[in-house]
Formats: sequence, C-alpha cells, structure tokens
Amino acid sequence: MCWAHVGRNWQAQAERGGAAARLAALWLDAQGRLFEAWHLFRGGGCSAAEWDERVAGLMIEMHEVLRRGLSSRDRVLARFCARLRDVYLDLWTFAGAPGVEPTNNHAERVQRRAVLWRRRSFGCHSADGCRFAERILTVVQSLRQQGRSVVEFLSDIITAHRQGLQYPRLLIDG
Repeated sequence: MCWAHVGRNWQAQAERGGAAARLAALWLDAQGRLFEAWHLFRGGGCSAAEWDERVAGLMIEMHEVLRRGLSSRDRVLARFCARLRDVYLDLWTFAGAPGVEPTNNHAERVQRRAVLWRRRSFGCHSADGCRFAERILTVVQSLRQQGRSVVEFLSDIITAHRQGLQYPRLLIDG
C-alpha cells in the first residue's frame, strides 16, 4: 500500500465537496502529521517508543475517519472508505517493518524509464520484441542502480559471446 496514492485518492474525495471534503480534510491533516513523524523518526529525531506512540494515535484517529465515512449517506464516500478499511492494516506495514517505506515512490522512479520508452515506441509488436525490451530495460536499470556503465557491460557481454567466454555477471555479490 502506498500512502501517496491514498493521499491522492483522498484529495479526489476533497474535490467532490460536502461530507467527502470534510472527511478528506481530517484524513489529509492526519496523513501530513504521519509523514512529519516518519521523517522525524527516520532522521533520528525521535525514539522508537515515541514513533510507536505517534503511530498508535494516528491509527486510531484515521480509523475514526473511515468509520465516519462508512456511515455517510454519500455512497461514493462510503464505498471508498469500505475499500480502504479492507486494506487498512496493510497501510501500516511500514510503521513496524524496518526497510519498508510508506510510499512506493522508489519503485515508480525505477520503472519510469520503461514507461517512457513504451510510450515513445508504441510498445512491442511481438512476443520476442517484448521479451527483449523487458530484459534490456532490466539490465539497464540494474546497472544504473549499481553505478556501472551500461555500454561497457553490453560490450563485455557481446565480446564474451563472440569468444565463447563466460558472460559477465549482472549482479555483483555483496
């Protein structure tokens, strides 16, 4: 679950006006405080116990917003809150699992090049073309994350293939 996406969905509720806007304001305010606390905790500005206390309070506060939305006469808002309630605990995974971020921004940044390539090239037109695109985009992104040269790696792969040598490794151990 990505808090950034949830925030955008609440923003859409806010733009609808009425009861949805009032509840969205409450949720978005609490979500803002959650991110402030997250950045403070991650930066070493508060202890794990303080973090846990803040999260517990925000979990209760935001659950109350959902409860109010579920009983709303606004059917769109009620359905939205019901869907969010069904995955509510998943939203909080990051709070207790080291290394888990509250948003999937990193994953989306990693995929961005592939999405832009697909848009510019109008996608693939054969199964083999799609498989090649998947593989080459994975190689490029993996090498970039490792700070390695894509051109040098591809040159080494081609040389190894032509000379019957062992291929260089995409992933470097430790």
